[in-house]
Order: sequence, then structure tokens, then C-alpha cells
Amino acid sequence: MLTSAFNSRLDCYAAVMNRPSGGVEPSARAQGLFRTTHWSLVLAAGQGGLGQAGEALEELCRTYWYPLYLYVRRRGYGPHDAQDLTQQFFARFLEKGSLNLADPARGRFRSFLLRSLQNSLADDWKRAHRAKRGGGAVELPLDGVAAEARYAAELTSPMTPERAYEQRWALTLLERVLGRMREDYARAGKARLFEALQDFLWGPEGSASYATLAQDLAMTEGALRVAVHRLREHYRERLRAEVANTVSDPTEVDAELRHLIQVISGGT
Repeated sequence: MLTSAFNSRLDCYAAVMNRPSGGVEPSARAQGLFRTTHWSLVLAAGQGGLGQAGEALEELCRTYWYPLYLYVRRRGYGPHDAQDLTQQFFARFLEKGSLNLADPARGRFRSFLLRSLQNSLADDWKRAHRAKRGGGAVELPLDGVAAEARYAAELTSPMTPERAYEQRWALTLLERVLGRMREDYARAGKARLFEALQDFLWGPEGSASYATLAQDLAMTEGALRVAVHRLREHYRERLRAEVANTVSDPTEVDAELRHLIQVISGGT
């Protein structure tokens, strides 16, 4: 289910992303995050040995396996079959020559991954590949129980499997961004500050709420506003960097962000 909180998060990001920047260049930290993105690294490896790119591909798959599980369930498969199909797909995708079909013109990782799964289902993997899971193949840690609980909670409105996949992809991306921000603040010894300020990413900005929280945090209201501004900038950089991990060229980031915002807000 798409929660109002996540809708608000994307609305907030859209506002932050679209506000005038005065021509200011991205920060040095943001530029560093864009130097080598995961999907572009995988594509660059192309037809040869993957090496580090293989690790990048596996990390992307570990992050975004659930949207594919959701897609398979929406196609009408039961929980156990969906788990088997998703696991078998990733085992073959990571170990076989699937990337030989990838090229920069194919663009976004989410699109390539879904097409690959659709091709697998069309080939009727359910009957042709019933071998026991494992067998020396790469196996992602798919938590079937948790996945089915999430699926049940989200199964509240009719939509196509493709639509469900894209919406869950966007939510997974947001969850990952917030998780990484939480880690960033914790490493800097500011975990409490992050927990206190995260609602300001998408919440109200009334002076009363600022004043109350500033008092609770033993900060001046001015210092709190600066902290919120930095949090939002950090959020924008992290979100852009995460999206950059799934496209073949950093110039595609803005278009992908606009698409995900549209998808999650119910647009076409």
C-alpha cells in the first residue's frame, strides 16, 4: 500500500528538486557520489568478466528484488511459486549471460530487470527449472515470509503487475535513501538529530513547531532551521545518487526522478 507519508516525501522532494538553485553547482560530495554509478559500472563491464561490476550488480539485485516478487505475485502466482521463480530468476541472472543483452541504449536498470523477468516467465521457468534451490548458484537472501506480509499489506487496490512493480520500486528506493541517511547521521554522531528532524523532510514548517523542537534539542531556532536545510540538501543528494545507481548515464537522473514521482503519485 502506498502510504500518505511516502506520497508526502516525494511531494517534498519534487518541491526541493524544482526550486531555483541560482546556478549553484552540485556540492563536491554530490559530485563524488556520481563518479561511478552501479548500473553504468555493470554496463561498462559488458561482455567480459564482471569483477567489481558483478558485486555492484548483486547489490542492486539485493536491494530491488522485492518489486520483482510483487510483480510475480500480481501475475497470479502463489507465494511459494513466486518465491521459487524470483530466486531462480536471480540465480540465473547473476550467474549466466543475461548481461550480454544489456547495453547503454537499454537505459534504466528497473526496465531491463523487468523485461528479463518477463522473458523468463514467458519461457515457463516454473515447469522447466524445478531444480532444488541452491545448487552452488548465487542465492539472494529472499525473506519469503516478510515478502508475503508486505504483499498482503499492499494488496489494497487493483492495478496491473507492471504498475505495482514500478510503484514498489519507487518506494524501495525511498526506503533505501532514508536508511542511508540514517546511517550517515549515525556515523557523524547525530542519530538523535536525524530522528528528530526527519519529519521536516515532508512535514509542516510552522514557527511553533520549530520553536518547540529547538527547545527540546537545546538549539536556537535559527540553528534548527539551518539543520533542516542541510537535511533536505542531504536528502536531495542521496536521492539523486541512488537514482543514478540505476540509470546508465547521470544525465538521465532528472527524467527518472520525474517518472518515479509521477508513478508514485498515481500519474500515468
